[in-house]
Amino acid sequence: MTDMSIKKIHFTHLPEGQLCQKYLASGKIVSIGLWKQEEPRENKQPTEEDYETVGYVVDGCAELHIEGQVILLERGSCWVVPKWTHYQYKILEPFTAIYRYLIYGSKL
Repeated sequence: MTDMSIKKIHFTHLPEGQLCQKYLASGKIVSIGLWKQEEPRENKQPTEEDYETVGYVVDGCAELHIEGQVILLERGSCWVVPKWTHYQYKILEPFTAIYRYLIYGSKL
């Protein structure tokens, strides 16, 4: 049987999340998203997820506050947030990043 989950999504039709992120593509288990030119602001709300997140900074600068550490995220930086880790972001200058995460409730 052919996998019918294969799809192409044009940038002009991307759904937007609660944190102004754009969902680039979602499969059955993983998703990839985009923060595009996020403006500087106070820290996003602290959170803890039941999945791992990885990302890459395309442009701009932000701080990742994670488990008592502050990690500077700037152009070319990659990051990993392990699952069940308390973290939050503080956008310092217009920030564009691509990130990948598991879809809620998915098991690898």
